[in-house]
Amino acid sequence: MEAIITIVGFLGAGKTTLLRHLIKTYVANDWQPFIILNDYENANLDAIQFTDTVNPKWIKALTGSCICCSGIDELRNYVNRVPERPHGITLIEANGTSDACSLMEFLGVGLNDRFLPPIQISVVDVKNWQKREEHNTLEIHQIQVSSLIILTHLEKVTATRKELVCKEVKELNPFAQILTMDDLTVSLLSNLVPSKNKAQEFHHEQTHWASCSCDLPNLPNTDCIYTICNALPKSILRVKGCTHIGNEETYTYFERTPDGEISIRPFNGIPITGSKLLTIGPNSEISLLKKVISESLADINY
Repeated sequence: MEAIITIVGFLGAGKTTLLRHLIKTYVANDWQPFIILNDYENANLDAIQFTDTVNPKWIKALTGSCICCSGIDELRNYVNRVPERPHGITLIEANGTSDACSLMEFLGVGLNDRFLPPIQISVVDVKNWQKREEHNTLEIHQIQVSSLIILTHLEKVTATRKELVCKEVKELNPFAQILTMDDLTVSLLSNLVPSKNKAQEFHHEQTHWASCSCDLPNLPNTDCIYTICNALPKSILRVKGCTHIGNEETYTYFERTPDGEISIRPFNGIPITGSKLLTIGPNSEISLLKKVISESLADINY
C-alpha cells in the first residue's frame, strides 16, 4: 500500500524546503515520489522547481482553491489517479493558510484502497512561532493533528527560544514527534501513524485570504526586486515573483516571507505562465501590484 504525507505550516515556515528535502531523501533510497503542490496563485511556479529531481509527469500543481474545503474533491481525484509504482509515496504540500485539521479529516474519505491513511507533517518556524498576531490561532491549528513536527529557522534563535517553542508545541500536540530536518530518515517516516490528538475548535473562515497575481516585466536589476517587495504593505504576508533580470537569459525567483525577509535565487527552468508577481494576504489586489511595479521601474529610470 502507498503512503500519503501532507505537509502543512504557516506561510514562509519552510514547507517547500522540507518537501525538497523529503524528495531527495526518498529518491536517494530508490523510492518513487509523486508530488502534489497547492497554492492560491500559480502553484506551477513551485512545481517547476522540482523537475530537476523528479520526472515532470510525477508532479501536479493545484492552483486557486483551498484543498481543505473547496479543493478537497479535486485533490482527492488527483490522489486517486496517481499511477501505481513500485516503492511509491505521495507527497502533498498544502498552501500556507490551510485548515490542517479539516484537510486530514476530509482527505482520508474516498481514497482508493491501495492508499494508507494520510499522515500529516507540520513545519514550525521557531523564530516567528506565535508572533503572527491575529493569525496565531491559525498557526496553532496547523500543528494539532500532525504526527510529526519539523522545526525550522533554528539558525536565527537561541537555545532558550527553541526550548520554549518545543514546550508550547508539545502541550498543544503531545502525540507528535518534534524533530529537525537533519533528523529525518526514510525508516522514521515509514513508521509514522495518524495522530490521535484532537483539535481545538476553529473557525474555518480564518483560512480564506485574498490573493492575486499579475504579469511581471523584465527588471533592470535586483534592486528593483527589493523596491517592489518593500513597497508592498505588511498586511500582504507572502510575496513571490519570477522574471528575467537585465539581459540574463535565465529566470530569477524571489520571495518575501511574513517577517519581511527577502531572498533571491536562480529559477530552475521556464515558468509556463510567464513572468509573474504573486501575493497572499489582505490588500492583495492586481491594481496595487501593477502600481508598485510601475513605480519601481519609474524610480530606476529616473
